[in-house]
Amino acid sequence: MAERTSDDSELKAIAAVIDALTPLDDAARARVVDYVFRRLGLPRIAPLRPELGRSTPGAGEPQLPPGTLADIRSLAAHKQPKSATEMAAVVAYYLSELAPASERKTEIRVEDIKKYFKQATFPLPGAAGMTLTHAKNAGYLDVGSQRGRYKLNPVGYNLVAHHLPDRAAVPTGSKKKKGAKKSKKSKR
Repeated sequence: MAERTSDDSELKAIAAVIDALTPLDDAARARVVDYVFRRLGLPRIAPLRPELGRSTPGAGEPQLPPGTLADIRSLAAHKQPKSATEMAAVVAYYLSELAPASERKTEIRVEDIKKYFKQATFPLPGAAGMTLTHAKNAGYLDVGSQRGRYKLNPVGYNLVAHHLPDRAAVPTGSKKKKGAKKSKKSKR
């Protein structure tokens, strides 16, 4: 039960930070976040490059081979999401960070799930709307400006940018084989 309380505390902290930063302009947000990271001794986040509208890869951000992110299919193949919820975060990340300017958007909808899951050759979920709801409940997306719209939040960004594919959790060849049960012979 302690783990659940920890998760709740983290979600409350994230919500408080977002609420505090929302009314500020981009420059003020960057100053506040930079100060907080320095004050807490956390690694620096790469500054935004205004000309591109996305982050400059930082020291801790995984570098991807050049030319591999031309489309959602390449990104999904590189990130290897294991669930529709993770794939929804990948779609939101792609559309907010990597998509061509004509496709770029900050909020995603059911239509985007259907379109980009197909383009990535990822299995379509039975209920695309519920996939977005599950991604929100998992903490990867926030509610958007209108009903049915969702936007990538920092947790979802970090999942896609820094944690997928997560190979550290199950190193190759580390699965333990179960030993065969010894049969008990009855003594007479």
